[in-house]
Amino acid sequence: MKIAFYTIGCKVNQYETQALREQFIAKGYVPVAEGERADVYVINTCTVTNLADRKSRQYIRRARKINPEAVIAVVGCFVQANPEEAMSIEEIDILAGTNEKSKLSDYVAQFLTNKREKISHIKTRDDLLYYEETGIVTSMDSRTRAYLKIQEGCDRFCSYCIIPYARGGVRSRSEEEIVSEAAGLLAQGFKELVLTGINTALYGREDKDAGQGPNLRLERLLKRLSDLPGDFRIRLGSLEPTVVDAEGAKRLLQFPKLCHHLHLSLQSGSFKTLQRMNRHYHPEGYREIVRVLRQEDKYFGLTTDIIVGFPGETEEEFSETLALVNDIKFLKVHVFPYSKRKGTPAAEMKDQVSSEVKKDRSVRLSETAKKSMSGALSQMIGERRTVLFEEHEVATGVIRGFTDNYVRVHCEIESPEQAQTYMNQFADVCIETVYNEEVRGRI
Repeated sequence: MKIAFYTIGCKVNQYETQALREQFIAKGYVPVAEGERADVYVINTCTVTNLADRKSRQYIRRARKINPEAVIAVVGCFVQANPEEAMSIEEIDILAGTNEKSKLSDYVAQFLTNKREKISHIKTRDDLLYYEETGIVTSMDSRTRAYLKIQEGCDRFCSYCIIPYARGGVRSRSEEEIVSEAAGLLAQGFKELVLTGINTALYGREDKDAGQGPNLRLERLLKRLSDLPGDFRIRLGSLEPTVVDAEGAKRLLQFPKLCHHLHLSLQSGSFKTLQRMNRHYHPEGYREIVRVLRQEDKYFGLTTDIIVGFPGETEEEFSETLALVNDIKFLKVHVFPYSKRKGTPAAEMKDQVSSEVKKDRSVRLSETAKKSMSGALSQMIGERRTVLFEEHEVATGVIRGFTDNYVRVHCEIESPEQAQTYMNQFADVCIETVYNEEVRGRI
């Protein structure tokens, strides 16, 4: 039977889709592209914004149109957070919430056997008590970079966020499973492991003896991964300043294989806005984390997320965000206009910001972020960094890759044969010029 997968959302979803793909391949299914005719469609959904919900519903209906007789299986955050709405979508045959993905191939077999009667398996948040092991992942779409899920769930309850309800409380994957999967991926030739989770900084924090000090379980995991043989690097998918302070960030610098790049979620540069968001840090604390990291490496790469138009955000508060972005010089800022999520405190707040104001602030923040990135890249001219090359553009004779601090680099190569010697390999590159949103370098 042919099976197609469609993924919406974060790196965790991308990882989980690959685990599902391997689960079905082991049962004899043949994967096809998402737009092709298939016997089974698996849609891994997201619900972080209204747009994500809309994309989920659109693809469900699109899959049904492609093959009216296909089995439509829908998993992920949209299902978990909106079970009643999901149940009402007639195109869906199988619903599987958080902690039910590992059984999806069994549910498809059950559906086909039991006269195609609709199946729904969705636990309540209080029942999401353990880390669901979906099986060892052995491959990825990329040949160089592999995602490695280490953690599930969140207990921060930011006032705008539905994810703690969709993903449940904090559960951590066992070290043995993570190290085993990492070793297998390295044996397959991957040179970069990206550790990901719903809130990776919370890895191991559900333990009663974890306390509020250094995250020793995360550090122990990084040590075990770093000790694996081979020439590779480790990238942390993201960190939360609600969990990690400057001292905690500094402790991460002890691991030489850990990339000098963090996705450090900001959301706002205004303390008053952060308070309404229920995010427990001050912008100056965020600056201190950055100061510590760049004291070690002045080109330490930082990317972030920012919400504009949060309820009650004044022009003065927004200006504080612009100033912080301008100062820090992020390599990338993901800008999100605030989106109401039913069931969250922010959805009921007064002083909701108009769509027009949110659109205007999105444009202004994006412009500031672009200038910030350009400034960060310009500072690196003349610097030498290690690049992992992953792309060869034959028509232009260019190869591309990323530095350890997450700068996209392109280099000109004399011949296709020479280019192939650099694919999935590390090389020392001198950065020469800024070119749009990347830099040109010389090997």
